[in-house]
Amino acid sequence: MSGPMSGIKIVDLCSMMSGPWATGILGDQGADVIKVEVPGKGDHVRSLPNRSGDMSAMFVNVNRSKRSLTVDLKTPEGVAVLKKLVSTADVVVQNFRPGVVERLGIGYDDLSAVNPNLVYLSMSGFGERGPASGQRVYDSLIQALTGLTTVQAGSDEERPRLIRTILPDKLSAVFAAQAITAALFARERTGEGQHVRLSMLEAVLSFLWASDMGAYTFPDQPVPLSKGGSFIDLIYQTGDGYITVATNSNGEWQSMCRALGHPEWIEDERFTTAVGRSTYINERLELIQEVLLLKGSAEWLALLDEHDVPAAPILTRAEVIEHPQVKAAEIIVESEHPTAGRLRQARVAARFLGTVPDAPRGAPLLGEHNAEILSEIGYSSDEIASLASEKIIGTEQDAVAGVSA
Repeated sequence: MSGPMSGIKIVDLCSMMSGPWATGILGDQGADVIKVEVPGKGDHVRSLPNRSGDMSAMFVNVNRSKRSLTVDLKTPEGVAVLKKLVSTADVVVQNFRPGVVERLGIGYDDLSAVNPNLVYLSMSGFGERGPASGQRVYDSLIQALTGLTTVQAGSDEERPRLIRTILPDKLSAVFAAQAITAALFARERTGEGQHVRLSMLEAVLSFLWASDMGAYTFPDQPVPLSKGGSFIDLIYQTGDGYITVATNSNGEWQSMCRALGHPEWIEDERFTTAVGRSTYINERLELIQEVLLLKGSAEWLALLDEHDVPAAPILTRAEVIEHPQVKAAEIIVESEHPTAGRLRQARVAARFLGTVPDAPRGAPLLGEHNAEILSEIGYSSDEIASLASEKIIGTEQDAVAGVSA
């Protein structure tokens, strides 16, 4: 593998989305990521819908650029295998509920004892302390507990709404990938590994605070009830579809007025300042909506572009793939997977021009690389066969099957 993370070995003990995508990002950037799974079962995401060739879409999207090793970590022999692997690694990432890895004997203290330079990232839902720390967690719970549902609703008075994607999981993955690289950078300077803790709760609150918790930033100031700024959002219906238009500065507002054929709005006392446009937001957006219904999206977008007003069409997921900007940027790439067949995926988001990563490898079959990985860390073929016969590791049949029911 090439890329900025080339030469870094990561042991991925994670399942579902947040941990696996964090390590997947680093795998795409060149790290050697070894996904450790339960023999004969694997990550639950393997069994999800949207399937091809016994591989789920989410699994192939989140777990590409990895190798798979199946080990029974509930046995002393399996833990011994993991420790031998970790002794050769740079990073371990786990997203078990707090306390589980310690009971298994694979917590930070256990694994740093065999590798003092180890970077060990523990991911959790609610953190490792507090009344909710030991509870099961899913994305919707974090959206609820962080107030993200009321942010999405538009005000504290409206019915809370979930964001229709697993945003807390994905945010946690990005924060985790950044934390791992920061810890590795610190190790380069200090020569020491460390234990890093990250919770979904912390990740989302940190994310929200930048722009959605302004009223709570100054604790000595009174906090008003968060009321909706408008009953209209910034998605406008046109004569044949939907577009969004954003005007933040006075210049952009004036340019939009001209593009829409209503320069008289520029002189309207309600709209001459940003404060006025916010105060009379409903009146302003209603005027805009009435005008935009008179022409189709393409015509309006051309006029708005001519006047340098930020605007974009509202696209379906199918339309996104065919959009000329997406195609020009070569964001969507196709590849061939030995089991799932032809894949269409988004490429690695960051483009490294000096340390160019190889094209992402397809997501692994369950235990596909057992013999390869174990031989790399010193196991003989007879020892590997013995581990398989004792069901400490999975078998070739597991890899062929992909996932068991």
